[in-house]
Amino acid sequence: MKKLFTIVILLSSTLIVYGQGTTGLSEINKENLIKNVRILTSADFDGRLPGSEGYNKAAQFVADKFKELGLKPAFGENYFQFFNIEYNKIESPAIFKSIVAQDTINYEIGKDFVLRGFTGSNSFNLPVVFCGYGISRPDAFYDDYAGINVKNKIVMVFKQNPSWKNNDKDWGTNYPREKSLTAKKFGAKGILFVSLPNEKNPQGLIGSVLHGDGDQPDDFPQLQISFDAANELLKLTGFTISDCQTKIDEKKKPISMNLATRAIVEVNARYEKYASTMNVAAILEGKDPELKKEFIVVGAHLDHVGSQAGLLFPGANDNASGSAAILEIAKAFVKGGIEPKRSVLFVLFAGEEQGLNGSKYFVNNWKSNYNDIAAMINIDCVGYGDSIQIGNGKSAPFLWNVAKQIDETSFNSVVERTWSGGGADATPFHEKGIPSLYFVTTNSYDHLHLPTDQVSTLNPGLYEKAVKLAHLTVLEIANGNYVRETVIK
Repeated sequence: MKKLFTIVILLSSTLIVYGQGTTGLSEINKENLIKNVRILTSADFDGRLPGSEGYNKAAQFVADKFKELGLKPAFGENYFQFFNIEYNKIESPAIFKSIVAQDTINYEIGKDFVLRGFTGSNSFNLPVVFCGYGISRPDAFYDDYAGINVKNKIVMVFKQNPSWKNNDKDWGTNYPREKSLTAKKFGAKGILFVSLPNEKNPQGLIGSVLHGDGDQPDDFPQLQISFDAANELLKLTGFTISDCQTKIDEKKKPISMNLATRAIVEVNARYEKYASTMNVAAILEGKDPELKKEFIVVGAHLDHVGSQAGLLFPGANDNASGSAAILEIAKAFVKGGIEPKRSVLFVLFAGEEQGLNGSKYFVNNWKSNYNDIAAMINIDCVGYGDSIQIGNGKSAPFLWNVAKQIDETSFNSVVERTWSGGGADATPFHEKGIPSLYFVTTNSYDHLHLPTDQVSTLNPGLYEKAVKLAHLTVLEIANGNYVRETVIK
């Protein structure tokens, strides 16, 4: 009760300041948010894949915006924090066909198949073999490759791992690189991934660069194919892809088999193990002699998953929406004439889609004490959906209540659901004991990693509310009587 009372008094005093028009809130509007999202999702930025020219253009666009606002570069004289990342440029043509009996079926990229972000390159016409979950684990008494010859063939496997276990053993990662390297070890020349068809909401044909550890098999094409394409390849067996999952899951035993069909594949990719990319960050210095030594980090990831042979993944909601939000909040502070007590650090991360690379690099290279970061506010996928969620409230309940009560007095759009452990780019901060919140909208992922994640799908009214709420939360932490809480892990 004492903590709740403190929050109520804190917010009551803040609301008086809000009433005096010194919040900068009028600087944030849906028109400018959508304008910047439209720029960030343009073909010129090519899906913002780190390591690419398109991502570099997006980073420069952000840096120019920070400079226009007169914000101080966060890295000496530079807005950029450089680091290396894996990069794979997928070029045209991208070809996938099946040969069933005497019929050749042509497939369309984006409709019938996509390429994995770290596909290798090759061109071939090869027999197809179905190898279940693509797992070889004799220690768990399960091996999809036992008793089947996959040498010089292309294997079709389920992209996800089974929900069940054998011998109480975990299956390892769910990542395509691990399954690809397993198939390659047995002599396969390429791999076709299929989502689990019997799931309640089967995964669609997504663009993804979340690939896992290990060496890059750069001569090994990796495709994700549709259920229809999988069923055509299975046609001569009498099974559907759904039948295959059912049979394996029921008996927890492989049903690997030659399909008597072939696949024609051509993939052209240019791989770099150490491509240069960058986080982009700027500082608005605080005015309080002591509190200015503390930072509020306001972050979002700038990157998305790029393009494939001309197929663009624009990433409007994920996460041009969060990137544009950072620019609008920075503008609200500067144009609103706000002089916060604490310093505010605005940062756009690279490489979130590959495994939080940019935020991990930022946190691990923080030159000061982690206690100097008073809080981290992460904004990711806030442009689409029907209400607002604020994650990590179970780990940072004080921060969560600050945001929730601002919402109750201003927007009434936040749901009660929250979680612990950070989430997305808030995770590396949480793991260092830094109180963090994760702003996201509910039902936000209908177009996740699809070519349809476009400006036209966004919910501008909700988007504006989410950004305004995030801004007021940052303002309260930066300018109010906030005391850094101990993170609950």
